[in-house]
Amino acid sequence: MKTQKRFVTILALMLATTGVFAQVDHLGPNVKFPEHPRILMLKGEEAAIKKNIDGDKTWNKLHLAIINESDNIIALEPIKRIQIGRRLLDKSREALRRLFMLSYAYRMTQQQKYLDRAEKEMLAISAFTDWNPTHFLDVAEMTMAVSIGYDWLFNGLSANSRATIREAILKKGIEPSLDSKYNSWLKAEHNWNQVCNAGMTYGAMAIYEDQPQLSKQIINRAIETIVLAMKDYGPDGAYPEGYGYWGYGTSFNVMFNSAIEKAFGKDFGLNSQPGFLKTAGFMENMTGSTGKPFNYSDAGSEGGLHPAMFWFANKIKDPSVLWVERQRLMNEDSKRHVRDRLLPAIMLWGGGMSIDKITPPKSTVWVAQGKNPVALMRTSWTDTNGIYVAMKGGSVSVNHAHMDVGSFIMDANGVRWAMDFGSQEYESLESRGIQLFGRTQDAQRWTVFRLTNLVHNTLTFNGQHQRVTGHAAITSSSNKPAFMNAVTDMSAVYQGSVAKSVRGVGIVDQKYVVVRDEVETLPSETTLRWTMLTPAEVKITGANTAELTKNGKKLLLKVQEPATVTMKTWSTDPPHDYDAPNPGTTLVGFEVKLPSNAKTAISVALIPEGNEKQTIAPIQPLEKWGGK
Repeated sequence: MKTQKRFVTILALMLATTGVFAQVDHLGPNVKFPEHPRILMLKGEEAAIKKNIDGDKTWNKLHLAIINESDNIIALEPIKRIQIGRRLLDKSREALRRLFMLSYAYRMTQQQKYLDRAEKEMLAISAFTDWNPTHFLDVAEMTMAVSIGYDWLFNGLSANSRATIREAILKKGIEPSLDSKYNSWLKAEHNWNQVCNAGMTYGAMAIYEDQPQLSKQIINRAIETIVLAMKDYGPDGAYPEGYGYWGYGTSFNVMFNSAIEKAFGKDFGLNSQPGFLKTAGFMENMTGSTGKPFNYSDAGSEGGLHPAMFWFANKIKDPSVLWVERQRLMNEDSKRHVRDRLLPAIMLWGGGMSIDKITPPKSTVWVAQGKNPVALMRTSWTDTNGIYVAMKGGSVSVNHAHMDVGSFIMDANGVRWAMDFGSQEYESLESRGIQLFGRTQDAQRWTVFRLTNLVHNTLTFNGQHQRVTGHAAITSSSNKPAFMNAVTDMSAVYQGSVAKSVRGVGIVDQKYVVVRDEVETLPSETTLRWTMLTPAEVKITGANTAELTKNGKKLLLKVQEPATVTMKTWSTDPPHDYDAPNPGTTLVGFEVKLPSNAKTAISVALIPEGNEKQTIAPIQPLEKWGGK
């Protein structure tokens, strides 16, 4: 009777979901699943990984790091259900890290200790009251974690353990995804869609033989709806949510695509979604010559290894997109990488690739349109002292966006001179009652110090915020070595403040950077504020110059026009007690009064040490920039 009642409940939920999303049978009526293990790495595929490990010292070092970390995990107590604010996510992520590593270690060594410890972890997680469906990312990652362990260790688990874990995957993972209270992510065009569909699909694949009808529906649903988020890669591969969330949304999208292809032998057209395979170029070019990322939107200031890049490199048959990953693998301590919960996947996707033979990309300029278009430029891939400049256009209304349209960052001589604060930890704000994810002009999000144009490397007019409506495209660009550059029209983002605002950023003769703004005012006097956030010490050296010093290196900031400005600095001490502190940073720039109905050009040169005596040519009008 209990089983029958459950079946009726599941059927009702399935029908409710199917009513919202027309179910297309992508898998077909005669779908066949491989036997366990069937997720990502089939039975016997360990041999290819072992061959790769034996033939490459870098791969061997990474493999041993995973094994050593698995040994460390054995000594840890199982995860407890301790929720922080509205999230259980840190526990779900740690579960995925532990179970992926332990399962990998067992499959590669067949040592019982790894299976026993993974079994203990899965039983503890299965005993949780729930996996926190009100914040469904928590459920998705927990389901993926337990599903990998269940599938990869299936033949070594006891019958009782299998039953307990299988029940948890069904009741605490998959079934809540059928409830409209929890599955709004099915309509999302951002990382929630990618992560949640991936997690539910792993659950469905894990328990398919016990729930064939439900599992098939879940997988079909995922294939049907994940494309909503994948459309955001079009047309050129720029991921709107930036560096940090590329590492989240895209990595889980790849986990999904890879598992689907492995199980069914085809990708159902997912890999051919516009811009998706091009996004490897986006991610590679987002890292500057200092090794730090262009961390616009809600992203951290430090970069990291991305296993998904190896999947892309194999798909597009271009190992050069792994140049940044190569540097991380060869030069960074492997212990840093074991904090990545998806790290074992790199061993599957990196097969046959010799790390030390990866060569740098040929192009030093990467430009892409999209919801948040970017222009990423550098003088060299191999010189850590080279110049790197990145600029973004886009929209304030994109998921996780800041008011940073027109903002840029700059590296030179091994120093990040123009920086971005990036994100503030969400719980530190939500615990103080801040409604963080509103997108309206008056949303409480825009009271957070780090998020507005006032502290980004862009313009502010009359002290006003950028508009949440409007979009700034990249209107022209050039990859010519003598003047790599890009231009974005920001006028729509400053609607009501000025009639026109267009910005260009470029690298001149591989020597220095120029930033030019062309502004047309409305029938009223306008105060323009030009700011650049820097971690350097700032010394005002003249009416139109400032000297920046960091790590014994120097950078000259020189305003070419207008002729009369007064350089100044602003404190980065935040105004609210809920704002994160910003030690060691300064805003440098200037303010200038613009007359009504006027056209004004603002040109700034950023000159690295060693090029101070360089003759700074007059900066041309933006209409003369561009040209391939």
